Amino acid sequence: MADRMTDLTALPAVTLNDWYCVAMEVTAPDAFDTTLLGATFYVTRTADGWQATRPDGTPCRCQTRYDHIWLCPGTPDRDLFALPEADQSGRRPVPCGAVRVACSPLRAVENFLDIAHFPFVHTGILGSEPHTEVYRYEVEITEGDAEVWATKVRFYQPQAAKSAAGGIETDYMYRVPAPMVSVLYKTCPPRPGEWDVIAIFVQPLGPELCDVWPWMSLFDDETPQEALIQFQQTIFLQDRSILENQVPRLLPLDPRMEVPTRADLTSVAYRRWLKARGATYGATLEAL
Repeated sequence: MADRMTDLTALPAVTLNDWYCVAMEVTAPDAFDTTLLGATFYVTRTADGWQATRPDGTPCRCQTRYDHIWLCPGTPDRDLFALPEADQSGRRPVPCGAVRVACSPLRAVENFLDIAHFPFVHTGILGSEPHTEVYRYEVEITEGDAEVWATKVRFYQPQAAKSAAGGIETDYMYRVPAPMVSVLYKTCPPRPGEWDVIAIFVQPLGPELCDVWPWMSLFDDETPQEALIQFQQTIFLQDRSILENQVPRLLPLDPRMEVPTRADLTSVAYRRWLKARGATYGATLEAL
């Protein structure tokens, strides 16, 4: 799967100089190798924290945040995205491990942004028939092409969260702070006025293979940790077969390749944003 002689310098700078999740800190051994962008990196725990080296043995930047280990294979051109809710008092962090998916890492992010599939893929949990309508919502790319945001999203869900007692109209906001990260803010059933935070950190093993690291920050003091993890992994495993059978396998950035609907506004904005940034690892630019 990985080749330690992969020429990382052939990758676009926007890809090489970004941050990627490579492990969940609590389960990471003191020394391990990991695949990223088709190359093998080596990560070790030291007295001063985690350190990482490239395939040729030169050091690269490494840090821990949001219960995970993050690695930059090049020279980071920005800090890791901010997620203030991670430090909010009373919240419970729930790292969920990794799910390996044979798909483009960008496909994994786009699927996370898709609202319309809830009733058909996550029936009885995140959606149900006949509640299939996607209400009008708003999408914007923030100043300087920094992030993609979808707001005023509302959808009926039979079980919006493990803590939910029954079906509710659920409010959503979606955020894409990095090409291979997506953050979801949704109605918090036990604490109205607050948001549950659910994110996926996607590790691109190759252009058509990735590990997806789900992470949550919740106001839920009652549900056992194992049940929270199982709930989130159940949802993502329902998506895996869909993702692994999408055609083309790479995410198409040419608008002629797929015809969007009103429900696809976030996907359209995400693809345009990727193309404008030159973040094309895992994508195809040409119409087939």
